Amino acid sequence: MHATTLPRTALRGRSRSAHDALAKGLGWFSIGLGTLELVAARSLADGLGLHGRDGLVRAYGVREVVTGIAILASHDPEPWIWARVMGDALDLATLAVGAGRAEGSERTNVAVALAAVAGVTALDILCAQGLDAEKGGPKTAVADYRDRSGFPKGVAAARGVARDFAVPRDMRVPDAMRGDVFARRRRPVPAGA
Repeated sequence: MHATTLPRTALRGRSRSAHDALAKGLGWFSIGLGTLELVAARSLADGLGLHGRDGLVRAYGVREVVTGIAILASHDPEPWIWARVMGDALDLATLAVGAGRAEGSERTNVAVALAAVAGVTALDILCAQGLDAEKGGPKTAVADYRDRSGFPKGVAAARGVARDFAVPRDMRVPDAMRGDVFARRRRPVPAGA
């Protein structure tokens, strides 16, 4: 069989599945969230009961930006979406610590943040599982190379092209040698020689 089954996500620039579109959206979301965490780390930390942990929030921002860029740059974003899931678990654990320290309005902020991160985590898991399901199954893209020849204009256009080229004068056998050289090659070799 000449056809090769490839994961839909492995066809750079050609995949149009809903999961690939979701992955791209999550990549952009990751970059936006990471940028916010980098720029407003102290405000976010204080608002979530994580006083003095702005360095941690900045580190999470770097993680988000790097993951987002990797998702957008990769032809197979699935491993990077799973990295987002792991990051979400870390975010949930950090928010749970903040919930224990939060007071007053900070508790509401932490509850809203926990709900938002839990929702995004569910979306990340759905996307990663969807991308994984597209690989190697009956719905994957099939690359069929039977109609390819390797010639830019096809085999028919390549036939006889070499005959159309005139051999340059300096590459021809000189006329003075032509008869003698070819005559020697055609003579039978005597037996015993």
